[in-house]
Amino acid sequence: MRYINAVVDNNTNATDALYTYACEDENVRRGARVLVTFGIHNRKTEGFAAEVMDEPPQDVPLAKIKKAETAPRETWLTEEMMDTALWMHRRCLCRYIEAVRCFLPTQEKRNGRYKDPFADIEISPDAAKELTGEQEKALSEISSSLESRLHEIFLLFGVTGSGKTEVYLQAMEKVLSMGRQGIVLVPEISLTPQTVKRFMDRFGREAVAVLHSRLTKAQRDAEYGRIKSGSARLVIGARSAVFAPFDNIGLIVLDEEHETSYKSDQSPKYDSIEVAVRRAASHGAAVVLGSATPSVADWYRAGQGLFKVLELDKRYNETPLPKVEIVDMTRETRAGNRSPFSRKLADDIAGCLARKEQVILFLNRRGYSSYVSCRECGHVIACPECGISMTYHKDRGACVCHYCGRTVRLPEKCPECGSPMIGLYGVGTQQVQEKARELFPQAVIERVDLDSVNKKGSLEALLKRFGSGKTDILIGTQLVAKGLDFSNVGLVGVICADVSLNIPDYRSAERSFQLLTQAAGRAGRGGRQGRVIIQTYSPESRAVAAAARQDYRGFYESEIRVRRSVGYPPFSYIFQVMISDEDEEKAQRSAERCAVWLRKKLGAGVPVLGPAAPGLQKLSGQHRRQILIKAPAGARRQIAEAVLQLKKVYAKEPAMARVISVDINPYSFM
Repeated sequence: MRYINAVVDNNTNATDALYTYACEDENVRRGARVLVTFGIHNRKTEGFAAEVMDEPPQDVPLAKIKKAETAPRETWLTEEMMDTALWMHRRCLCRYIEAVRCFLPTQEKRNGRYKDPFADIEISPDAAKELTGEQEKALSEISSSLESRLHEIFLLFGVTGSGKTEVYLQAMEKVLSMGRQGIVLVPEISLTPQTVKRFMDRFGREAVAVLHSRLTKAQRDAEYGRIKSGSARLVIGARSAVFAPFDNIGLIVLDEEHETSYKSDQSPKYDSIEVAVRRAASHGAAVVLGSATPSVADWYRAGQGLFKVLELDKRYNETPLPKVEIVDMTRETRAGNRSPFSRKLADDIAGCLARKEQVILFLNRRGYSSYVSCRECGHVIACPECGISMTYHKDRGACVCHYCGRTVRLPEKCPECGSPMIGLYGVGTQQVQEKARELFPQAVIERVDLDSVNKKGSLEALLKRFGSGKTDILIGTQLVAKGLDFSNVGLVGVICADVSLNIPDYRSAERSFQLLTQAAGRAGRGGRQGRVIIQTYSPESRAVAAAARQDYRGFYESEIRVRRSVGYPPFSYIFQVMISDEDEEKAQRSAERCAVWLRKKLGAGVPVLGPAAPGLQKLSGQHRRQILIKAPAGARRQIAEAVLQLKKVYAKEPAMARVISVDINPYSFM
């Protein structure tokens, strides 16, 4: 007889624990799928063996130990996967079963209509390219780590267009030649097809599997099957691909490692970089984090010796970085120009088109107008479910909530005071496209945002048209600022650099610098130096000025001084405790009780801020209140244990709010 402590598939705070069972299968292993009886009704429930023991725990009476049966399926979790899941429970403060599910397929039965999600990709066999001296040096460092099976973390700091992807490809070739497995993460699902093609061109279709959340359940299960069978030894995908069920990982690559999309905003709220490092350490594998604009926290860690920095200072083709010019839009306004295009930008676009060069225009705000307001009383049209301003979309003739998707008709009169003085304010990508068509009627103009590429394959088709030269001007949100590599882009115009500067987040300067630098990097990737025009109402901003100089180190030094002076990460951890309920008073009362409990538990030395209403006071019908805890260096574990205890204390109280969720160092305080 063996005994197991099992993670039971019952996803509630009240039952978030390990449960002891007896198992007659002497060969039961950690990670094995088991069937157990659970709850007062003894219903059959799936579980997973987190620990296997010869004797039961001393504090569990034998008479109360129920039987567990090993399920008639193969073991889905290896010991490393189970270790990682248990670590996630402690690190991310998620439930045990939420962490375990990250490693599982959907287990859906497939029918004959299953379609390979990347069957349409045309493979063009591609040989390894000759490396520059900088690339060769970086690859040599990574290869040395791979050969010695030494777990190391590399920060590949390379300017845009410096050839980071070729380093990834050749490092992965080394991994596969050693009989090991590799994972490549990209920040956006929309970028996956481009990356998949480059790796399939190099390693063949069969060697590459794809994992991300937009696959159908059947497709995801099929990809899992290919990975488990060993036919696919390389996985590419967005953040969830970090959980690929490999048992011999040699290398994990995270491209554009600074991107906020690597942090999950739904439970479990994990950081893909942390999970990658944890898994790689268990396998004696290397991790490569690539970026032209590394996160401030990761550059600080590199300075502390936790990461090894590899630098690519020059573009692969040795073309100079683009020339950047800042345009002060307050002067344009004073001169009577109300257009989203400054005179300088309009002139440069015309010149670019005359030279048969392409243009990318970047604005991180979709829709036609960013909000609708009454000019009489100032009332702003807001979503009744989420409480935030709705964005006007001209093509739909409607106001849309970008959080829950609710759509309402543009009112003819103000619903608050009845005035017909309803006005549209702010600029979105749709309006920029309309104005561009007025200014450049002969140009072929297309738009890339979540509204224009919401059909399967539409983004790939649009980028293919742009790559072939059929499109003259490409207008888009941050989708156009990441990873696009087109040689004929002569000009990048940033319509309004102020959008990300004004968000209520201590990272707003960092996010703005990264977005502007990455957007600028799309220009001049061919043989000629490109040009970039940044339009802003805040030309004195240090983020804008540093991005114009493309001076990462200068920006980092100024930003880290600010972080150190106020004790923000990486000099602390910020715990966000979010309390939500359909009843606003219940949410407020519950939040106040949680704050009192935390202050008493943690003592006067730990700042507990709030409760307060976040920027999104109401989301999908739930009223929200947040508590922020600033954890001093070395206090993370103590605070994590207290917060886990808080969740359990109030889990069974009907008077408490419906949801208490926790995020550590969240990427949004909205």
